[in-house]
Amino acid sequence: MTRTRPGIEHVAWAIALAAGLAVLAGLVWMPHAVYRPWLGACAAWLGWPLGSMALMLAHALTGGRWGEILRPGLRAGVATLPLGLPALAVLLVGAGDLYPWLHGEEAARAANRFYLNPPFALVRIALYAGIWGVLGVVCLRGRGLARIAPVGLILLALTFSFASIDLTESLDPHFSSSAYGLIASAGAGLLALALAMVLALLAGGLDADRQVLRDLARLLLGLTVLWAYLDFMQFLIVWQSNLPVEAAWYGRRLHGGWGVVAVGLVGLHFLLPFVLLMLAPLQGRRSVVLGAAGLLVAMEVVRNLWLVLPGHAAVSVLPTLACLLLFAAAGAALCVRAMRREVIHA
Repeated sequence: MTRTRPGIEHVAWAIALAAGLAVLAGLVWMPHAVYRPWLGACAAWLGWPLGSMALMLAHALTGGRWGEILRPGLRAGVATLPLGLPALAVLLVGAGDLYPWLHGEEAARAANRFYLNPPFALVRIALYAGIWGVLGVVCLRGRGLARIAPVGLILLALTFSFASIDLTESLDPHFSSSAYGLIASAGAGLLALALAMVLALLAGGLDADRQVLRDLARLLLGLTVLWAYLDFMQFLIVWQSNLPVEAAWYGRRLHGGWGVVAVGLVGLHFLLPFVLLMLAPLQGRRSVVLGAAGLLVAMEVVRNLWLVLPGHAAVSVLPTLACLLLFAAAGAALCVRAMRREVIHA
């Protein structure tokens, strides 16, 4: 298997190059149709390296065989962090098109302009990038993780929560949710764990011990339930409060085709994985766990698009597919390279 990985990496880079050229063409000819899909793809990808960091730091504190088995996949997830540079560059170029609070009239009317203003936003971006970069280097080196894990987890939780607010919640500067950052953090952990399990299963790392596979399936189940609980509680609180701004935010995501997507998220992001991972006879079956983990990864991507795209008239399918393919292919190439290095150094 290790002999085929360089070929897989080359194919992934070729696909990423083709998708990147398509995105670049879109930025030149119809930039307003690219910025939102780019943000959705970026928000989905960001949970992979940061969620992988969180799991590595958590394992450094708690120990357990799960972290040892998933370490190559988690390290590979952290290794995709350099994708943040082109992601941030495009977001900065398209910020004026994405965020209404950057414009004078909207900024003047906003009650939270003390937080949503360009100078403070740039300071926060620099802070996020610096903290994530340092933590990424520390996690990849793998030395002394237990010493920095408590502080690292706190910094990671705070920065990712605020970054999710800045990236996606502030698309509507009047929408407010105290649970938004928690939901995003739970989704990132779920995405990173599911992807690490997919990589371990494809590499054959979980074939020998069914009990370990059952334990990982239960861990994935627990994170799925946590994410679903937080997301449902946000919806329930907004529903009970019946506040116009919050209701309108959900309204754009529950009507028309986006309503069908919302129903699909309920069924495929929670109910079906919950059933597959809950039943004890299925927890030890490699194909079932692999299917559930892969489904959770796909639905987390769809969910991030569902958060970003509704309400934007310029959304089109081709730019969205190009952005998703670019992040997926480039992330896969970096992931394969990192896992190959793991095999060489083992």
